[in-house]
Amino acid sequence: MPYPRLDRTRVRMQPLAERTNRANIEDDHVRPDASPGICTSIADEILGQATERIQSARQQERPVILAFGAHTIKNGLGPVLNALMERGWLTHLATNGAAIIHDWEFSYLGQSSEHVRENIQQGTFGNWDETGRYINLALNVGAWEDRGYGESVGVFIDSGALTIPSQEELADAIRANAESEPERAAAAADLLSVVRRMELEAGVIEVEHRWKEYSAQATAFRLGIPFTGHPMIGHDIIYNHPMNHGAAVGRTAQRDFLTYAHAVSGIEKGVYLSIGSAVMSPMIFEKSLSMAQNLALQAGSPIRNHAIFVVDLAESDWDWSQGEPPEDNPAYYLRYNKSFSRMGGTMRYLQMDNRDFLLHLCQRLG
Repeated sequence: MPYPRLDRTRVRMQPLAERTNRANIEDDHVRPDASPGICTSIADEILGQATERIQSARQQERPVILAFGAHTIKNGLGPVLNALMERGWLTHLATNGAAIIHDWEFSYLGQSSEHVRENIQQGTFGNWDETGRYINLALNVGAWEDRGYGESVGVFIDSGALTIPSQEELADAIRANAESEPERAAAAADLLSVVRRMELEAGVIEVEHRWKEYSAQATAFRLGIPFTGHPMIGHDIIYNHPMNHGAAVGRTAQRDFLTYAHAVSGIEKGVYLSIGSAVMSPMIFEKSLSMAQNLALQAGSPIRNHAIFVVDLAESDWDWSQGEPPEDNPAYYLRYNKSFSRMGGTMRYLQMDNRDFLLHLCQRLG
């Protein structure tokens, strides 16, 4: 007997325009030439190292991967990320599901970041129709189009349109691919189930994104730079909406994980920047590096010469370039630093606000 499940179709969704938001992208965005905070001596040293390693990596056409948490977008740093991409300093961006939501809401509404405490008590937190409807729809269609999680949303923001296949086209694809390409047939079946359940009509759905100039996802898609999304089931507000379909989430997220892992496989003489991500970034990096190292060792070319720079607000007086601290040192329990310190290469940790770090880095790189 299956366990009982909540019927989310009964949850009342509210228009996104009725939500009170804490951030307005026109007022709160950060320009690449904005003045950053003052650097401490250790910050100046680490920023100098990061700048030199990034410049060296790009001169040798090696990757520079930036992984970041939701606050990087929430704090209005989209234009700074865009500048780093447009100037050729970043080759891959990776983030979690929340950052993708903030980036989409800024692009669509010009606002984001609701009041969680108040809205939980009112039963409205996360129950916003357009966010759940359109992001999930982009993922559902993207899974059928063989796109990744971040790319599915990025192309939607950039183009302002989604194409819904007819039920007949999807049914034909299931029959035609069931034997030869079962994954293609499964993707068609997933989208067909959503089309029927949500009573979607075939054709183009146009959705204006008036503020897409601030979107890192749209910029990455336009420039052909991979922007990968690494969500966890149930962590984001889009799971509240009945448009959500777990198979599409899994299909697009798996594609992005392997795209990210491919980027990590080329990290020799490259740079990995992890900003404000205590869980997602270290976890996906260690699995990807393990696979990449396995393949590199088989080829006789182990990955040894990569640089990792970790930035967060937690205090740590330990020099992580010297390895792990002893267990009686509180820094030992900064799990993400401990994870990265085990990844080989060189690793430095900097306690700094993400806004100040990215601005200093962007302006030093030029």
